[in-house]
Amino acid sequence: MNLISVFTVSFFGHRDFSEHLRLELTLENMLKDILTQHEYVVFLVGRNGEFDQFVSSTIRKVKRDFCGSNGELVCVLPYETSEFKNNVESFLKYYDRVEIYAPVNNTHFKAAISKRNVDMVSRSDLLICYVNRKKGGAYNAVVLAQKNNIPFINLAENNI
Repeated sequence: MNLISVFTVSFFGHRDFSEHLRLELTLENMLKDILTQHEYVVFLVGRNGEFDQFVSSTIRKVKRDFCGSNGELVCVLPYETSEFKNNVESFLKYYDRVEIYAPVNNTHFKAAISKRNVDMVSRSDLLICYVNRKKGGAYNAVVLAQKNNIPFINLAENNI
């Protein structure tokens, strides 16, 4: 039996993000390199802001136009959101797979997001982020990656 070598990349960025035009080509080239260098790539993306949407659409574009047969775009939700419940079919068409992180019952939704982020970081071989301030969930994900010696690339101009 042949086991496929899986390389996992997680994405984290601030909710507000306006660098689409400046960073699109950079991210496209980065994704192409990752797909070329690895047998199979799982891209883990949340759905909590503009950076997540930018990353998801760029991954879809690269998979469609380049060499996406060895990559999978996975939306990792912290809980079953009403957006997901009302649009399951659309989610399943847009993403290759949707995971719903199942935190402990009665967990506040903000805590569920943090726990989901910790899980995503722990599964990662590489973290790609857009972090330009030292606070928030994206920043905390980078700090956790650093503590666990997980390499990361910060697309923001001012690296932390």
